[in-house]
Amino acid sequence: MKRLDLTLPTAAENLALDEALVETADEADAHAEVLRLWEPRETFVVIGRSSPLEKEVNVDWCEQRKIKMFRRSSGGASIVTGPGCLMYAVLLDLKKRPHLRMLDQAHRTVMETMSSALRSIGIETQIQGTCDLTIGGRKVSGNSLRVKRKFLIYHGTMICDFDTATISQCLDAPVRQPDYREGRSHEQFLTSIPATTEQLKSAIGQAWQAEETTSQWPEELTQKLANEKYRSEEWLRRVV
Repeated sequence: MKRLDLTLPTAAENLALDEALVETADEADAHAEVLRLWEPRETFVVIGRSSPLEKEVNVDWCEQRKIKMFRRSSGGASIVTGPGCLMYAVLLDLKKRPHLRMLDQAHRTVMETMSSALRSIGIETQIQGTCDLTIGGRKVSGNSLRVKRKFLIYHGTMICDFDTATISQCLDAPVRQPDYREGRSHEQFLTSIPATTEQLKSAIGQAWQAEETTSQWPEELTQKLANEKYRSEEWLRRVV
């Protein structure tokens, strides 16, 4: 597996790159598996592919404070991320790992690897809900995936040094909640990982055996998706 440490200038480009990675790999005759790591430069909201914007996000509050909102290509609920969070994406070859076509196996494989990464630096986590990592019953990482014909991309957020009060202000109570949440507010439900983003990068890279670094990425497709999709109000506000 190759490791791509790359943070692009804008949120739209960073979100577009994850989609461009899986689209490019799926169309290629052969493509390496990739672990991508990046850190947001600004605070923004990302809703799931089928998330109802007005029901999950405090749109007026975000617009008044110029907090940008985006819709991603994978499923799951809305998140808020920003400086102090580590974002990861792992591109996995379904020919090499055919068992991952079963979504429960995909969730289990990735979550167990990420939990192992944290354990390697002395942090014990639990896997709860469909694909949450928790510490003491409080969520520290939310994740989602998108499956194509030959590859899947699994990506998520690791909360390190980020004010969870911002999340409560940006997001309403989620429409769908895992049982273990027990109706808790965002501030009561979320917490931070006691590690730096640099420590996490190293641990995650080792857990995925991503020893070979790469600087290659689908730049043209990323820019096309950023401009035509991720910056599009029509895509953001589409009726689902």
